[in-house]
Amino acid sequence: MPKKMNVLFIISDQHRADHLGCTGNPDVKTPNLDRFASEGVQFNNAFCANPMCMPNRATIFTGLYPNSHGVRSNGINLPSERRTIADTLRDNNYITASVGKIHLQFMAPPFRKKTKSLEAIHDWMYEDTRKEIKDELATGYYGLEHVEMVCGHGDLCTGHYSDWLEERAPEWVEYIKGGFNKFFDIPFYDTDVPEELYSTTYVEERTINFLENYVKGHYGDKPFFMHCSFPDPHHPVTPPGNYKDMYDPNNITLPESFYHRDELKEHPYIGPSWENPLFKGALLRYSTEEEVRKFVAGTYGMISMMDHSIGNILASLEKLGLADNTIVIYTSDHGDFGGDHGMILKGPSPFNGILQVPMMWRVPGITKPAVSDSLMSSIDIPFTILKLLGIRERHYPPEMQGFDITPVLKDPQAEVRDCCLVEHDEDIKIHSVRLRHLITKDHRITLYRDLEGYGDIYDRKNDPDELNNLWDKDKDLRNKLIYKLCIENMKAQSHLPQRVSPT
Repeated sequence: MPKKMNVLFIISDQHRADHLGCTGNPDVKTPNLDRFASEGVQFNNAFCANPMCMPNRATIFTGLYPNSHGVRSNGINLPSERRTIADTLRDNNYITASVGKIHLQFMAPPFRKKTKSLEAIHDWMYEDTRKEIKDELATGYYGLEHVEMVCGHGDLCTGHYSDWLEERAPEWVEYIKGGFNKFFDIPFYDTDVPEELYSTTYVEERTINFLENYVKGHYGDKPFFMHCSFPDPHHPVTPPGNYKDMYDPNNITLPESFYHRDELKEHPYIGPSWENPLFKGALLRYSTEEEVRKFVAGTYGMISMMDHSIGNILASLEKLGLADNTIVIYTSDHGDFGGDHGMILKGPSPFNGILQVPMMWRVPGITKPAVSDSLMSSIDIPFTILKLLGIRERHYPPEMQGFDITPVLKDPQAEVRDCCLVEHDEDIKIHSVRLRHLITKDHRITLYRDLEGYGDIYDRKNDPDELNNLWDKDKDLRNKLIYKLCIENMKAQSHLPQRVSPT
């Protein structure tokens, strides 16, 4: 019987789909991801199911939309009883492992002190609480048996990474502890943390260590599922060492929509938030050209460092003789404005930069080098992995809502979707936000719960810079897309609780 395939699932945080050389970016250097993309299927129309970290990561683990798995916004823990792809693979004799950011539980300080999270940044700072968390993680975490966690972003990270850092340079642990006052307020700054101690290096080193131990037989003869998760290039943007000045802000190519940013003042939803942010460090806010250039240049530095680490991981996979029997996937949890319409970071909006994600698959014996324009969603990832591995559906997490995109991996011209639905729900202080996006091959529509009679419709092929809202310009198109969005939104709703009586 042929040996079961392994899975190396590589994910980053807040990496725009077009911040790659292989997707046409003229500035950023990503030779390793470009090479990897050329070895498998690169998806040019892949989208998240929710453009925030926790909801979409929970979707990738469960195969459910946020309204179904319950993590509808950041700061909401995935219920511990919710079954994940890692549970399924563990129960089917896989060793399940994770190195890096997981973010299925909250990281920032909770509103109520008694609220618990095994990923709380501050709890990892102190030896006593760190030991308690590690002891609990040793018993498993959402189906993951082997966990080496990074909590945080930029140069402000804790988790198992703190232990690693303490062994090498304990003074940097204190540096990180003292920096968290700027975590939510400053989107970019220069870091003093050296490259060799940065979280990206940790994720690379520990992932390779797992692969080496696997080949040595430390995990028996089980196949592996490795969740390799880089916290970058999520803000705060803090590329270390040589990556700090790798890109000159003055040479950054800004998106065309940046030069039309003043038009956002008239947008009935974004305008008020943009000019008067809800709080310091708010996501939807005005940014100057200097800020945008520095932010994007720093982001590119983080991406190039991550690309270097991914190259080393893939080289290790090859060197250890695992590449021919390992499915490798690269994606991100969501995008970033990256200067679109004058904005950086992310936030509820109708724009493509935060919705589209990089997506590359290399499946031994199935994929051939190709670029696919077929639609795909993050929600399709776990269902497709389980199908490729031949796991019987009765073992799957219950009621998975994604598609099997194996037909597209075999034939990149095939199509399994005619649209992608994206949910976006937020409750920020007293402000509540509900958006729904529908993306087809040709158009994208966004509806707002609180804006009756208004929406955004963009022609994806003829207006990639999103400068011409078609909402009031094509009534037939608007009605068609609204109807389709309503149907898809109903399909995505959570299943009813089990009935216990006919009446």
